[in-house]
This record gives sequence, C-alpha cells and structure tokens, in this order.
Amino acid sequence: MFRPKLPTMPEPTGTVTPPAVVEPTTITPGTPAPPPDPTAPAPPSRPVVQLTPGTALALVSGGTAVVLVVGAVLVSMLLAVAVTAASLAICALVIRSLVNAQHRR
Repeated sequence: MFRPKLPTMPEPTGTVTPPAVVEPTTITPGTPAPPPDPTAPAPPSRPVVQLTPGTALALVSGGTAVVLVVGAVLVSMLLAVAVTAASLAICALVIRSLVNAQHRR
C-alpha cells in the first residue's frame, strides 16, 4: 500500500518504420562574394541611452517616491496590526473581568 507503483513502458504496437537515411550533398564552389566595405561602420545593436541631468533627476525622484509609498503602506499595515492586537487584548481583559465577577457572586 505504501510502496510506489512505477509505470511500465508499453511495447510499441503496429509497424515501426526505420529512420530515414540522409545522404550527404556535394558543395560546388561558385564565384566568391565580394568582401564587405571596410569603411562602413556597423550599426549599433541597441540604442545608446543618454543620461542627462534632467533624466537622472527624474529617475532619482521617481525612485524616492516609490520608496516613500512602499514605506507608508508597510507602516500603515504595521499600525493596523498593532491596533488590532491592542483591541483584542482590551476585549480579553474585559471578558476575563466579567467572568471573574460572575464567579464571585
């Protein structure tokens, strides 16, 4: 019951075709292509990003805004948990005092 059952590979059914044979082809030499123009520069693979003072300032201010927003969200979540824990503790004290008051009567 606790031992795993390994699947068995079924035997192939029907006719099995042999693999196709690939015959090599001969390469006939043709006229050589002219060499590329050495004076033409190769185009850049990706555009170059120019960081101006304005874009750097925008990046820094954007990053600062993101950090402030995430920090505010985390602090508000922590505050919500703290308020919930304090209210639960107060409720527990009130319920305990009510139960103890009933046992005294």
